[in-house]
Amino acid sequence: MRVNVGDVVQAGQVLATFAPETVKAALAQARASLLEAEANAAEAHANAERARTLATTGALSAAQIAQYQTSAQTADARVAAARASYDAQRLQLGFTEVRAPDSGVISARSATVGAVLGAGTELFRMVRRGRLEWRAEVTSAELGRIQPGARVEVTAASGAQLEGKVRMVGPTVDPQTRNGLVYVDLPATAGNGLPAKAGMFARGEFLLGSSPALTVPQQAVVVREAFSYVFVPGPPEGPAGERRVAQRKVQTGRRVGNQVEITGGLQPGEAVVAQGAGFLNDRDLVRVVPAADGSAQKPPQAQDLPGLAATK
Repeated sequence: MRVNVGDVVQAGQVLATFAPETVKAALAQARASLLEAEANAAEAHANAERARTLATTGALSAAQIAQYQTSAQTADARVAAARASYDAQRLQLGFTEVRAPDSGVISARSATVGAVLGAGTELFRMVRRGRLEWRAEVTSAELGRIQPGARVEVTAASGAQLEGKVRMVGPTVDPQTRNGLVYVDLPATAGNGLPAKAGMFARGEFLLGSSPALTVPQQAVVVREAFSYVFVPGPPEGPAGERRVAQRKVQTGRRVGNQVEITGGLQPGEAVVAQGAGFLNDRDLVRVVPAADGSAQKPPQAQDLPGLAATK
């Protein structure tokens, strides 16, 4: 055994060797048979050549001359058979060394020293060129939206963030789960410092595209009686600059992180209450304070706001 689990190997590197004594003996026997066949062929060709020179003298009959020529051709065939046997034994000698088909990292080893293995027995497993594949289970309703080449953000169980690309969408769906497989190629990593391991659970998001949207912070949206509202401050009133807020009904769309898409009820550039909106009612009096000031106290009959978030 030349390598172990976790070793980085190169293409063509010897991983393990079988005992070659028996194969070497068979190769020597095949070589001897080839040399014998070549010697017999040389003798047969010499006899056939002499027979051809005596054809005009009448010392040999035509049948005898044809027999010598046939013997020469038979000897050539025996040489070809012996050479093929010799080549086969040379191949067998090459099979006594197990070589890496490609560069990569050895991920599993089932071979042991002294074992007698049959043909087709698995000896090693390797991660070729540090490449891994994420097989994502996607519902059949979503499979049609995913196309080869789409970007994917994969989060492994270890917390590692990887960016992959869809290689293929599975042609079938599991009849039990109604999920299909999407094959995602992950970036190759040199050496054995793989951020994700084979067999590890992972989740991911398919980046199907983007479009501009009007968004507000999630804290600015208040859900009451199954409807969504935001509070829009009015013009300043009084010497302290207090403002009265107006409760406005809006329609929401997508949610990405801390941002909520507003599809209706609000215009770009309007200011909304960014925090504390859940404690407000329509026509409440509030005072606007800078967003970085977290020490402001609430005055009587007023709500302090950490700041105003402009829609974007």
